[in-house]
Amino acid sequence: MKPAAHEVAQVLERNTESLSNYCSNSWQLRTLHALRKCRTAALGGHIDRCNNPSCHRLHLSYNSCRNRHCPKCQGHKKEQWIRAREEELLNVPYFHVVFTLPSALNRLCLYESKKMYGLLFKIAWQVIQDFASNHKFLGAKPGMIAILHTWGQNLSLHPHLHCIVPGGGITQSGKWRSAKSNGKPGCRRARYLFPVKAMSSVFRARFAASLRKEVPGQSKDFYESHFKYDWVVYCKRPFLGPAQVVEYLGRYTHKIAISNHRIKNLDNQSVTFAVKDYRHGGRKSLLRLSDAAFIRRFALHVLPKGFVRIRHYGILSSYHKKITLTQLQKNLGRVQLKEHQPLQHQLCPVCKKGKLVTLTTFTARGPPRYWMEKLRKQSNK
Repeated sequence: MKPAAHEVAQVLERNTESLSNYCSNSWQLRTLHALRKCRTAALGGHIDRCNNPSCHRLHLSYNSCRNRHCPKCQGHKKEQWIRAREEELLNVPYFHVVFTLPSALNRLCLYESKKMYGLLFKIAWQVIQDFASNHKFLGAKPGMIAILHTWGQNLSLHPHLHCIVPGGGITQSGKWRSAKSNGKPGCRRARYLFPVKAMSSVFRARFAASLRKEVPGQSKDFYESHFKYDWVVYCKRPFLGPAQVVEYLGRYTHKIAISNHRIKNLDNQSVTFAVKDYRHGGRKSLLRLSDAAFIRRFALHVLPKGFVRIRHYGILSSYHKKITLTQLQKNLGRVQLKEHQPLQHQLCPVCKKGKLVTLTTFTARGPPRYWMEKLRKQSNK
């Protein structure tokens, strides 16, 4: 993929002095400054050498911020995470379920984000777990991978949880029980994992009840107002196969509010970026915001310090995977996936064969003269 023509970091850099005006807390400000400095001399760097004997080129690199909100720091982390999940895939259909909080709760999400997003994870798993334990639907212990997204295409606040659920579970006797849907396209029998309307009602009732306990002090009308409209639980049809699950995870796990490639133009203290309108069939358009509005919206999606946005539950949790995963894969059959190319993270960009070995590191003061001279001589050859 070609390098992006414009970057979020450029917008932050030209507004360095006023960033504090656009943040609601010090953690957001700290995050924005980290993104602004990413892969610049401000964070120091390192000099690497290719270990391929026919190459041996030196490479000067500035350090990454490694922040999970950074558009430039997610690539190799995503690939490493995906390959670890591939090893855990079961040879069964997988379902995609999305739990969305209504916009009426956005204000609470702004001021009580850690508590609200934690509740979203908790209630979503309760709903999946309770429907799966019902013998009418499955009668087994399920698993789930849940990924939190807080944004819409226009960077507005839109908290929702993407859940990947295997089509089946483990019974009390320790045996695998498949979901009623066979996961094949065109299957009329139980096209989705569980009834959507029933899940929506339970999700709304559970969340509203938890709000009274976890976020007290609101008016009676506030709690009762949540029952005036429907809440959205969206169930997609089953994935076509395990390979499609991996492709999906690749798109969604380490995704951030906006990628650099979506930014089309920076001019006159404004940002123009591409958006999709999913209410009108994914129609593409351009949205222009002032720098101030863009940064404010971007800062909305900086998660609380230490908050875990990818979580594993049930038979896919770390504890149960150690106990049951190998046996399940043996009983259900291993998933056959295509062979991967080596990770590009430490591959020499010149010869594409050797690995980069770090020779020295340096601080924000810059590379030592000795190595700069070597780099100059190399470039003159």
